[in-house]
This record gives sequence, structure tokens and C-alpha cells, in this order.
Amino acid sequence: MSVYRQKGGFSLQIELTIHDKTLVVWLSGELDHHVAKQVRLMIERTLPGKNIKHLVFDFSDLTFMDSSGIGMIIGRYKLIKSIGGHVALVCKNLQMKRLIEMSGLTKLIQIYPDVNQAISEVTTA
Repeated sequence: MSVYRQKGGFSLQIELTIHDKTLVVWLSGELDHHVAKQVRLMIERTLPGKNIKHLVFDFSDLTFMDSSGIGMIIGRYKLIKSIGGHVALVCKNLQMKRLIEMSGLTKLIQIYPDVNQAISEVTTA
């Protein structure tokens, strides 16, 4: 697990796990312009050589996200789609879910109630 701290004491915890051909990215805390680049780089460094085809973002413990977080998700969506894979989101926080819906991400990426269901759906899509 990696922890990124920024001025003001806010932080984002990141954990990457691989389930067969699916990379699960768990984020806890605040995803903003201070840390979005680090998340992107961690994902991009993990993909090569691991035979990963699908991506699941687990936002169960995410409390804030700004437009740079949305942009990071869209960029990873394009990357995964270019290799024939699928992307899913897990989100339980109603405010975060509303933000994701309002951003239009749900036109591209489905939201699931838990990681296991998200993994199951992306691997059978």
C-alpha cells in the first residue's frame, strides 16, 4: 500500500491488487490534482508484463474527487479499452456516486456495489 500526503494533512491511500487478469485499484481519502498523477503512474507501471486486461476502481473509501480524478479515470478507461478490456467502479458513498453520475462517467463505466461483483462483470463482459 502507498500513502501520498499533501499540504494540509490530507492524504490518499492506494492499494493495487491483481485478480487473474484484473487490476483492482483501492483508493481511500481524497483524489485530487495533488495525487492523481501518482495514481496514474502506479497503474501504468503495473500493467506491462502482468497480462492485465481489466481494471476495477474501488472507491468504497474515497471521500473526495475533483476533475483531475475524473480525467485520470477516463485516461485509464481509454488505455484499457485499447487492449480490449473493461473498466468498472465500486462506489458505496452516495455523494461520490452522485459526482460520478453527474460527470457522465456512468455512460462509459458501470458502478457495482462490491469488488467481487465488479470483477465478475468485467471478466465476463
